[in-house]
Amino acid sequence: MIRLPSSHAAITAPLVASSTRFPGIFVGRSLLDGRPFHLSPVLTDHRVLPSTNSLALGGLGSGKSTTAKTRARREILEHGHQYVVIDSFGEDDAGEWAPLVRSLGGQVIEAGMFTLNPVSGLFPREVREQLVRSLIAAVEPAALTHQATHALQHALNHPKATSLNGLVDALVLPEEGRWPVEKLTEWGEGAAIALSRYTEGSLRGLFDGDTASLPETDLPIISFDFSRLDRNSPAIPSLMAAVACWAEHVWLRQSTAAHRHLVLEEAWQILLSPATSELIQRLLKNSRKAGLSLDVVMHTLSDLGTGPAQDLARLCEVAHIGRLGPEEAALVGALLSLPQWAIDKIPALDPGQAVWKVGPDYVDIVQTVISEEEARLTDTSSRRRKAQQGLAVAVEQDTAAEAAAPAVGSDQDQDQDLADDLFAKPEPSPCDEGEWDWEMPPNVIDSRHLAAIEAAREGRCGEAADLAALGEREDITAHGINSVEALSWLSTRARVAELCGNLDQAVQLRATVARMGNVEWFEQTDDNTSPQWHRGPQPASPEPPADDTPSEKPRRRTWPYVATIAALALAAGVVWQNAEDDKRAQERQEQAAAYKGVSATDLVIDGVQTEARAKWSKDGQSVILSVWVNPEENPKLVRIDSADQTVQEKTAPMEPGEIPMPIRLEVKVPVKDRYEPVRMSVAVGGPTWEEGSRAPRRMIEFRPDRTAIDAETGEPLKQREARLL
Repeated sequence: MIRLPSSHAAITAPLVASSTRFPGIFVGRSLLDGRPFHLSPVLTDHRVLPSTNSLALGGLGSGKSTTAKTRARREILEHGHQYVVIDSFGEDDAGEWAPLVRSLGGQVIEAGMFTLNPVSGLFPREVREQLVRSLIAAVEPAALTHQATHALQHALNHPKATSLNGLVDALVLPEEGRWPVEKLTEWGEGAAIALSRYTEGSLRGLFDGDTASLPETDLPIISFDFSRLDRNSPAIPSLMAAVACWAEHVWLRQSTAAHRHLVLEEAWQILLSPATSELIQRLLKNSRKAGLSLDVVMHTLSDLGTGPAQDLARLCEVAHIGRLGPEEAALVGALLSLPQWAIDKIPALDPGQAVWKVGPDYVDIVQTVISEEEARLTDTSSRRRKAQQGLAVAVEQDTAAEAAAPAVGSDQDQDQDLADDLFAKPEPSPCDEGEWDWEMPPNVIDSRHLAAIEAAREGRCGEAADLAALGEREDITAHGINSVEALSWLSTRARVAELCGNLDQAVQLRATVARMGNVEWFEQTDDNTSPQWHRGPQPASPEPPADDTPSEKPRRRTWPYVATIAALALAAGVVWQNAEDDKRAQERQEQAAAYKGVSATDLVIDGVQTEARAKWSKDGQSVILSVWVNPEENPKLVRIDSADQTVQEKTAPMEPGEIPMPIRLEVKVPVKDRYEPVRMSVAVGGPTWEEGSRAPRRMIEFRPDRTAIDAETGEPLKQREARLL
């Protein structure tokens, strides 16, 4: 049995997951062990991956859309899959999938250039009713009363109801039925007014055709381009409802492809709409039986709110998470059950890098690798690059007079080159099974050590620890766990710990190095006062010719010095530990003196005055977090989140004579230490807030010394005597 030091065992733990190999297209390379990462979900054993649906998250420029388009291209070319894309964003009045679609012989269908007939005979009767209900809900949700539903069902049986115009006529002038004509006319008035938005109003031309000019079903890829529509337009969920019905009842039934994909780009607009979320949920649940994968692409989970839309994200077994902020990374990690080391890595990911979760257990960090042609077809930042090129030309003209001066490259220029060339590494050959296909950096002056130390000096201790752990992992894989390259990271980690104030950890790491006897590569700086921890082992110097070689003195034994260094390090550790204990005791006394066990503040969120409070229990094991809102502020939604607990309340229209009551919400969260701060997110939808949209929110950090700060800006918040009990 191989025994590893505990520090090395912790670092190498993620390598177990990264060694797993999935069948399918090449995606990129693991940053944990350098192996190629392949994945076609439909080709993976269903016992490992029960569902083939995927979720891609990431901020602007993280590379999520580029990865999604690259995967689609390779699945089409290598496995003959078919794709339908709902594309709602792009440049130059065109969807961002358009270049890729045209290169593959597909069809781009622009909104306004085609007509979908929601009552077409191509759809079963129950589908026609559901689709019309979705159109009404998108523009006027309150119109769908029980009476209006009956009037709509009655109108759909009318001979005129073969087009949307005919259906509106049947609602306005109904025929005699089980109920009198007068009642049917009254009940159907709201539905007729809502549908008139599609026949006479701003949405005219999308659904009011006499026939359904539907696209072909045998094309490799079809893109429904909604990019010219207003992002808040009800046309987007309405069109999505129609496209979902067409995909389910026409495309899936007529397609002969081995597997089909429905891609939802900017999916929050679609999933948040009640008119379409039920349709998407049905497709998700029936996807395995229908031979369909839903590939959802969006920025953050917060865009989905906390209702059924976020529950849909849990149905995706494949997750691709690019760079996100720390708070968003924590939210994603909790929803997808990611390990802490992966959550910590998400905010520091570079463009094209992502944390992948496949099935319930596999987690890896992958760098997407694309070819030059794929980069051209998937480019979504041409405007930004043009602006940067224009700036570069202007700078070049301004500095032409200084051309004779020696050029000095800047770190900013190098970073920009790297950002422009997001996925610059060439695609490896399919037969590459696990070897690096590019040269590793030289270890004489290792910039990775410098980067970790510089991050620690700037106070970014978490990032510094991640960089050191990742570098150590790479060298363990490349050179072995007992190699000098791997052991050199122990000293770098010691330096990082020292800069971040963890003196006891620094002493332990340096004592470990001394006990292992590897001190030859400790070099001195120019002033001979401190080691250069960033330098790795130097390459062996060539020996001079034998005839010119002077006699050398016998090499002195180093073990006495090693033992002395270890003893001194341990002695220094005792001193530092005692000093650290004294410092902690003093801090504890100061915390106890300042302890009040309560913190309360006022906030204005979406125009609503809100009082928030934290109260620590007497035993210091829990905190009650509360919020109070006066009903006179007319809030429509109040919600609080802390740890994994959520409470919310939506206000309903007041009945005549009903007395308005204040809104008071609270959650109880555990704490390990009575002196540690707690955080609570407060979201409020004011008088103008609309159902389905994301409510404004504030993140507050409460402290038991009767202080509070805005967790996002760091600004202190004024304390007050709250009404909360």
